[in-house]
Amino acid sequence: MRATSLTVAALAAALVLTACDSGGSGDDTKDSKTGSGCVDELAVEFGPGNAAPAAGDTGNVPVTVTNGGGGSCSLNGLPALAFEAGGASTAVAPDQAAAGGKTTLTQGASTSFTLTYVLGDKGLDAQKAKVTLPGAAKAHSFKWSYGVVALKSDGKTPDASLSGFQQAGD
Repeated sequence: MRATSLTVAALAAALVLTACDSGGSGDDTKDSKTGSGCVDELAVEFGPGNAAPAAGDTGNVPVTVTNGGGGSCSLNGLPALAFEAGGASTAVAPDQAAAGGKTTLTQGASTSFTLTYVLGDKGLDAQKAKVTLPGAAKAHSFKWSYGVVALKSDGKTPDASLSGFQQAGD
């Protein structure tokens, strides 16, 4: 029993240290950070988007992430988004082509990803879109003003997807 407790403690310590590691080759500046410490400080802007004009049409909403703090900050993985409707939360899957990886934002730099959705006559009547960055301890909620999101053939899954992070600007 004692060996199991020590193993669990060692694993927990390793995970904590990994979350704080810059993940770099050792050449990163001392101001480079990853994990919820810096990720939770990034500014997230939702939209404005290209609204789908009619049921069955596709719309997209860009989400921009900006590092306004000091030093660089790394995002490891893919963003997440869930629609909130009627007290329930429904996750949106990443696009099949979305590749997770490490995206490092220096001070003042931005990256973005895109939510693509299909407008429906009926489906998910979302009130909010909740964005969570990889490694973040908190989510950012935004009012959903783009209409009813169509559902896939299973009748439960939103007909929507997320791209991976893309460098914004120069």
